[in-house]
Amino acid sequence: MVRDIDEEWRALAPQLPVPTLPERLREVFLAVPRHRFVPEAVARRAYDNAPLPIGDGQTISQPFIVALMTALLDPQADQDILEIGTGSGYQAAILSGLARHVYSIEYIDALAQSAAARLAALGFDNVTVRGGDGHQGWPEHPPFAGIIVTAAAAQVPPALLAQLAPGGRMVIPVGQPGSIQQLQVIDKDERGNERRSDIIAVAFVPLVH
Repeated sequence: MVRDIDEEWRALAPQLPVPTLPERLREVFLAVPRHRFVPEAVARRAYDNAPLPIGDGQTISQPFIVALMTALLDPQADQDILEIGTGSGYQAAILSGLARHVYSIEYIDALAQSAAARLAALGFDNVTVRGGDGHQGWPEHPPFAGIIVTAAAAQVPPALLAQLAPGGRMVIPVGQPGSIQQLQVIDKDERGNERRSDIIAVAFVPLVH
């Protein structure tokens, strides 16, 4: 799987601000068992570089996209990260090896509960999962040094921008759900000014209310 990520990264390198898969991220990918985050029916494909269904109309993202979004976010060991769209918990598991704590919100209660149980059983004890509307973020615990959104929003939710710390970064697919979106990086400077950069075209399930 990591070899496939490297190959796709090389092909897209001219478009990417991160030239190669960072080594510390590579180590995390090798350590997290992706087959534990997909249904048994598709477990044989767990290490394909492809998205897979996880039920309730949702998917686990393609490993390359997980790697790219994580590299763009660049989480640090002293940072708290907010994830919108827990899904099966795989992205949160990747982040947990890089950040101090991961707070993850999932709109579908059944997925939130199963992801929380799975992450706990696998020992990812610096991840907190709850059900809720990701558009509202996690107002009890701002600000966040990093925010990653794993579903497409037509516009960046204002509450998430408000919960992003000065000097922080958000990675989010922006565009109409059901169409092609742009993977966008939003940097907030110390004065609260935002700078937005489009990275590559992507296709994500919608961020639902």
